[in-house]
Amino acid sequence: MSHGLDDLSRRLVNRFQGGVPLVARPYGEMGAVLGTSEEDVIARLKRLLRQGIATRFGPSFDASRLGGALTLAALEVPEHRYDEIKELVNAYPEVAHNYRRLHRFNMWFVVATSTPAAMTTVVDDISRRSGLEVLHLPKLRQFRLGLHLVLGRDGRVTTGPFPNSPAAAEAPAACVPEAADWRLIDALQAGLPLEPEPWRAIAGATDMDEGSVLERLGALLAGGVIRRIGLLPNHYRLGLRANGMSVWDVADGEMAVRGEVVGRFDFVSHCYERPRRPPHWPYNLFAMVHGMDRAEVHAKTAAIARTLGVACRSQAVLFSDGILKKTGFRSA
Repeated sequence: MSHGLDDLSRRLVNRFQGGVPLVARPYGEMGAVLGTSEEDVIARLKRLLRQGIATRFGPSFDASRLGGALTLAALEVPEHRYDEIKELVNAYPEVAHNYRRLHRFNMWFVVATSTPAAMTTVVDDISRRSGLEVLHLPKLRQFRLGLHLVLGRDGRVTTGPFPNSPAAAEAPAACVPEAADWRLIDALQAGLPLEPEPWRAIAGATDMDEGSVLERLGALLAGGVIRRIGLLPNHYRLGLRANGMSVWDVADGEMAVRGEVVGRFDFVSHCYERPRRPPHWPYNLFAMVHGMDRAEVHAKTAAIARTLGVACRSQAVLFSDGILKKTGFRSA
């Protein structure tokens, strides 16, 4: 499937999925990199959002560094109750994403809350109201988060490393958000304003001056509270329609080394260690794999299997069979 973009929009998507400059007129700087005008960059970003090729343009936040909690949860839902349970789960504002997957556990959702206690409350409430046991799988360790799409001149879409990304071994410096930061974070939830001086608009909405906005954003980036500022492409719209959640039963003593290796595969968007839940769930390593079709995903998971070798005792791939809910939560 071709992405259908002209060369300049293709380069815009490739270059600015992160790394938007923290300057007074960022779109002008972006235009200078691409060889076009500030006005053209803004117009193209608006068009990419309108067409659904991009889902947002702005910062992505890390909930764990904001004191919040994020967990992956699953339910084994009888088919005759599927619509009922979908409506129940989706009604929770704390449920950011919800997917139907082809597995015995056929409903998978993300719960995001401001505190760990609130997350436990939501999970317990869903279990109580549905009458179903919730498979609760919080992140224990993160090996990868982020998928950089590379749009080729031939129309194909592949994956690759993020340009100008820090080395995986570099841990962000500690950063505790200040009171003004919370106003800034709230103002940026809808994305970065698409106007020539976006930080001036954000400053006006947060009762800060523009210099302070830029200073605090730099600190939040350095501290990992903001993972990156840039364009978030819609991988479904661009042709990566196969979404496989690969899960692996990795020997505990091998997890640290093997998880790091799996997290370095460019086609993996999320890679985490999560708890096993015996006897129903033996898997402790999760790696999200994307491809043009399921055959491509299977080929990629075969590469992971070869890497894990005898350290892996069993594995499965759970393909997405429908998006039940996908909100604008920015900390996933």
